[in-house]
Amino acid sequence: MEKSRQTYQGAVFPWHCDHMGHMNVMYYVGKFDEATWHFFSSIGLQGRKMRDDQKGMVAVEQNIQYKGELMAGDIITIHTEIVEYADKSIKFRHEMRNTETGNVAAITTLTGLYFDKVERKAINLPDEIKANIQNMSG
Repeated sequence: MEKSRQTYQGAVFPWHCDHMGHMNVMYYVGKFDEATWHFFSSIGLQGRKMRDDQKGMVAVEQNIQYKGELMAGDIITIHTEIVEYADKSIKFRHEMRNTETGNVAAITTLTGLYFDKVERKAINLPDEIKANIQNMSG
């Protein structure tokens, strides 16, 4: 992934696996969600600041492609890149890989809106966040 950054690293544990013996879809989503919050923080959307400012990010769309199985003991990384952005939204892509084999396990593309938690509506991303996004996307 060009212009991507690592946003997660971890391992697959036995309790992440289902009766088929591979990591269950709920844990793919959970690991992608953890990567999302690391990504947001890296562009200036830190949780504490958003809580203090009564702002947040809300997911409005997510698409997941499962490319390969992960088993207990597999080590994984997630890299994230920006697909596009607008005044109020960011569309980004996570790629999950088995670190030891290099194989892609799953890819997800998400769209998030910057949100005013008091007004309950989407608002413009702050200028400094847009600058950080621009720097990351090249």
